[in-house]
Amino acid sequence: MTLAFADAARELVAVGRRLDARGWVLGTSGNLSVVIDRQPLRLAITPSGVFKGDLAEDGIIEMDATEAIIGPGPGRPSAEAALHREIVQTRGAGAVLHTHSIWSTVLSDAHAGAGGLMIEGYEMLKGLEGVTSHEHREWIPILDNDQDMHRLAGRIRATLIAQPACHAFLLRRHGMYTWGDTLFQALRHVEIVEFLLEAVGRRK
Repeated sequence: MTLAFADAARELVAVGRRLDARGWVLGTSGNLSVVIDRQPLRLAITPSGVFKGDLAEDGIIEMDATEAIIGPGPGRPSAEAALHREIVQTRGAGAVLHTHSIWSTVLSDAHAGAGGLMIEGYEMLKGLEGVTSHEHREWIPILDNDQDMHRLAGRIRATLIAQPACHAFLLRRHGMYTWGDTLFQALRHVEIVEFLLEAVGRRK
C-alpha cells in the first residue's frame, strides 16, 4: 500500500474539519493519521497543538516507525503518535482517528470499573466493519490514561490482541480511538461509535 503524502494531507485536513464541526475535537484535542507506506512504515499525522478545524495541508507531518519526522516538517507530531503507530502495527489499520467528545469522556469514566462498555441492539452497529445485525454485541475496552505514551502503547497492544473483534477503545476521562483499513472506514467508525456512545449516555 502506497499513498501519496499530498493526497493523505488533503484527506486529513477534510476529516479534521468534519470532526471539528461535530464538536468531537474541541480546542486542539484529538489526532488523526493515515498510513502512506508500510515497508518501511510511514504515516501522515496531524501536528501537536493545532485546531483540527484549522488544519492546512502544509502543516501535516510525515513520520516513520520511530516517530521521527521525515523531511523539514513545520511542527512536531502529536504526543500520542506512539499510540497511532501501535494501532497500525497491531491491527494492520490504514488510518487511526482519536476524538475527545463529551460522551466518550463521560462514559469512559462511568464504565471504567467494568473495564469496558458493551453496546448491543442498535441498528447503527451495522455501520461497523463486518457487523451485519443489530443484535451484535460490541465490547469497547476502557484503559486508564497514562502520560507515558510508550507504556500506554504497550497496554493498548495487549488489549487489541486480547480483544481482536473490537472496533474502538476508550481512554478513561480522555477520549476514543478507532481505526479502519482506509481513512474513509476509520471516519465511518468514528461517526458510528460516537452515535452509539451518545445514545447509551442519553439513555442513562
